[in-house]
Amino acid sequence: MNFAKRLKELREEKGFSQMTLAKATGISQSSIARRELEKAEPTASALIILSKYFNESVDYLLGLSE
Repeated sequence: MNFAKRLKELREEKGFSQMTLAKATGISQSSIARRELEKAEPTASALIILSKYFNESVDYLLGLSE
């Protein structure tokens, strides 16, 4: 699974809209949308923020581990 699918899956598991996730993490809604649509790669800082928020490893977010 790639980052875009993993991000969307984790977000939807929490029942969050992109806007809700944006407000909770400080990452803009447009950035979240672009990443979910595979239009942009995640930055290192975004990976750290999302990893901490979802309590998952960066490797998991990137689809490198299950």
